[in-house]
Amino acid sequence: MKNILASDYIYVGRSKIFKAGRGVFASRDIKKDEIIERCPIIEIPKHDSSGLNESILVTYFFYFGKDKERLAIALGFGSIYNHAYIPNAKFRIKQKDTVIDFVALKNINKDDEITVNYYNGNPKKSPLWFEKVLS
Repeated sequence: MKNILASDYIYVGRSKIFKAGRGVFASRDIKKDEIIERCPIIEIPKHDSSGLNESILVTYFFYFGKDKERLAIALGFGSIYNHAYIPNAKFRIKQKDTVIDFVALKNINKDDEITVNYYNGNPKKSPLWFEKVLS
């Protein structure tokens, strides 16, 4: 297992996104293509996932695998990044290393909120999966 260093690029603060609560913000200027944070992930075994749709935790999962059939929760600040259809960062799940990398899509200024598209690049504007579950 490789060592994973905590990021000094970010902090958690109050988001200005409607009903978002907390968000992740840049503690310094971040350049395009820089890794913002590398978060360990915990994969949720299939037998443990039943009933999770009724849990608030459904809003914090990352879906991955060929058909998005696998679930993981990101440690660090990974599950606190808010969604934007036009984000300033993206995520890359690295199954082999059991991490998720958050990478800047463009230059991000100090104190800007860092957002990702939860569909990870798909610009569709349909409700997010957990909005369907929680409504």
